[in-house]
Amino acid sequence: MGRVSRRAFALAALSTLTSASGATAAPQRRVSAETRGVWVATVSNRDWPSQPGLSADRQRAELVAHLDTAVRARLNTVVFQVRPTADALWPSPYEPWSQYLTGTQGRDPGWDPLGTAVREAHKRGLELHAWFNPYRVANHTDPTRLAATHPARKHPDWVVPYGGKLYYNPGMPEVRAFVQDAMLDAVRRYPLDAVHFDDYFYPYPVAGQTFDDDAAYDRHGGAFPNRAAWRRDNIDRLVRETAARVRRIRPAARFGISPFGVWRNAGTDPLGSDTRAGVQTYDDLHADTRRWVREGWIDYIVPQLYWNIGFAAADYAALLRWWAEVAKGSRTKLYLGEALYKAGDPAQNAAWQDPAELSRHLTLARAYPQARGHVFFAAEEVAADRIGAMARVVADHYQRPASPPR
Repeated sequence: MGRVSRRAFALAALSTLTSASGATAAPQRRVSAETRGVWVATVSNRDWPSQPGLSADRQRAELVAHLDTAVRARLNTVVFQVRPTADALWPSPYEPWSQYLTGTQGRDPGWDPLGTAVREAHKRGLELHAWFNPYRVANHTDPTRLAATHPARKHPDWVVPYGGKLYYNPGMPEVRAFVQDAMLDAVRRYPLDAVHFDDYFYPYPVAGQTFDDDAAYDRHGGAFPNRAAWRRDNIDRLVRETAARVRRIRPAARFGISPFGVWRNAGTDPLGSDTRAGVQTYDDLHADTRRWVREGWIDYIVPQLYWNIGFAAADYAALLRWWAEVAKGSRTKLYLGEALYKAGDPAQNAAWQDPAELSRHLTLARAYPQARGHVFFAAEEVAADRIGAMARVVADHYQRPASPPR
């Protein structure tokens, strides 16, 4: 089935479910509060806009269509990527317009995507969480391809090439201050419901390559027992400082993070999960995600539990149980990141060919009071729903509207 016909089929299915449950009639009684979210990724035009260089009207129409699809699926939260590669989807005084809008970084698209997203989401009763990537500068290593005014070109000492990409160096205090200023400009301008970080802090490991932060470590790492501890402290500082600044600027807004789903394996640390994952955020990304929850530094966490129930190396059920225990007694709310993108993908294992796999995740989560919702990756798959996995979630779990927890 082609992309357009799949989308039409899925939207028709969602509409049928809506009609069957009576959602088009008088407003229904809401169920207890839970987050029902969808990520809208803009990096590399993953979900939106469908390609760079479309007219402002076409881009706006595509964005509104994603919001309308979320409403039909009885979702209540849209996590919209507004700073994919040290750029902006709003008129920022700090960073250039994103290339994913016009095809040319720095070129004004003629409208304000973030402002429109906030307004149109709120009009539909959706929360809008602005999703920022703190340190990724480019998906290539050629600074001359960046806009002439790009801060990374003005401050080349801030930038580290690694794994075929460019990153800001998290170990430099001036970098940490700058990325916060750039992101928080959006918090000042718009009535955002939340600030959202994804899973990229220090970059994912690339075999045979070294992230060259020697100079910054020599200058700032003397008080730490090793480089890894210093790197974790750099990310801890980013999290604590961002949280405090969000509260000062817009007290009603929340701050949440969506990390890779494994903090540490139990084979590495007895406090870790019963997993054998090849990546551990504590060790590889220098992100102490468990501490952020236990210390209550963030308002919510959405671990990316992108595996099926029973997967040997990282069982969804085992990770759900582990994260629920971590969140117990904390002020940090727990939502679960769901891999809708795997449903029906022929490259995935048999579990992901079953339309009921994701619905079973939600059923399992009902047993844990700490689990307060789910966020689905990503918007294109909510619209296309190639094997009806999202329609099954709606039919089984989202028959009535719900408000996000506060």
